[in-house]
Amino acid sequence: MKMTTTMKTLVEAMRRTWVWALVVVGGLGDARTGEAETETRAVPLVTAEGFAVPQAGYRFQFPRDHGAHPEFKLEWWYITGHLFAEDGRRFGYQATFFRSAAPEKNGQLYLAHMALLDAKTGKFYHQERLNREGWDAGAATETLDVRNGPWSLRMTDAGTERMELSGGVRAEVGFALTLTPVKPLVIFGENGVSRKGAEPTAASYYLTFSRLKVEGTLTVGTETFRVSGESWMDHEVSSSQLGAGQVGWDWVSVQLNDGREIMFYRLRLKDGSSDPASTLTWIAADGALTKSDFTWEVLETWTSAETGGVYPVRVRLTTTDPASGRRVALTLEPQARAQELTGSLGGIPYWEGACRVLGEDGKEVGRAFMELTGYAKALKLQ
Repeated sequence: MKMTTTMKTLVEAMRRTWVWALVVVGGLGDARTGEAETETRAVPLVTAEGFAVPQAGYRFQFPRDHGAHPEFKLEWWYITGHLFAEDGRRFGYQATFFRSAAPEKNGQLYLAHMALLDAKTGKFYHQERLNREGWDAGAATETLDVRNGPWSLRMTDAGTERMELSGGVRAEVGFALTLTPVKPLVIFGENGVSRKGAEPTAASYYLTFSRLKVEGTLTVGTETFRVSGESWMDHEVSSSQLGAGQVGWDWVSVQLNDGREIMFYRLRLKDGSSDPASTLTWIAADGALTKSDFTWEVLETWTSAETGGVYPVRVRLTTTDPASGRRVALTLEPQARAQELTGSLGGIPYWEGACRVLGEDGKEVGRAFMELTGYAKALKLQ
């Protein structure tokens, strides 16, 4: 279908703001579980464009702050997870809703991504939607209620923070899932602000449900399954841009079988090294957070025939376990190598994959999702 001038404008605007969604990974703060560090940087209240900047010590109020924050330039609700049918068949899925300010604050743009990996067949399904705010897309400000076309994510019980997710991929995949937190809400960062670079505005609020119980139905082709499993959800709010010299990032969410999780992101510089804002955080069974050191070793790459991107799809993440004080090496093994979203609506191609987590003895000790950006196309400061 030939793209109209209006749609071309929307796509280009979304392409520019989508760079933010690929790099800003970060931190929310309230009286809930968080890292008790003091933010001392001089931070402006607004950016040069007039958008709000995350402030240390901000007190979040729920369910309102599960909703949209249009005073910030960019926001997203990001769900990844692992589903199992009653016969043990395994799937990995992603559902992401993005909100970004349109040029010159002329309303809001909404981008959404859906993806599903059928581990049995290795087939990877994915789709994107782009709409201007209105009858076909929007996000409530008083609670979590975001939609894009027929896809939606809504909080249906503020007490338990239970959510309902409805999504799919064209006529090939459909799912209706109920997600219920089984661990406390997590806040990453220093006094509620997650740094993304040395610039004062390079930061975000970062709110996470690190373990959600999932139940529902999944349709793949002509087959329908009752599924259950676990998911991870990030909600981030930011107005920052890429830090100087950053070209992409590697993000990992790990759910270990012992009830703990790891959140890791490495902001990559042009020379391949890690920006000092990169971080690894352990989440204890009770939700307490501990930062730790890390090393990132690439074991295997995969080259996309469509975009030419060369992605490090099998890696070894080594860190210090705060429970034992010992060094541990975790191998992230993709359930399939071809899990690239190609950015069909003008976005940046990236790899978002369901992985097994293997211990040093080769046994599976958990599950993970890994996101890799800037490999098919370097990200640029906008």
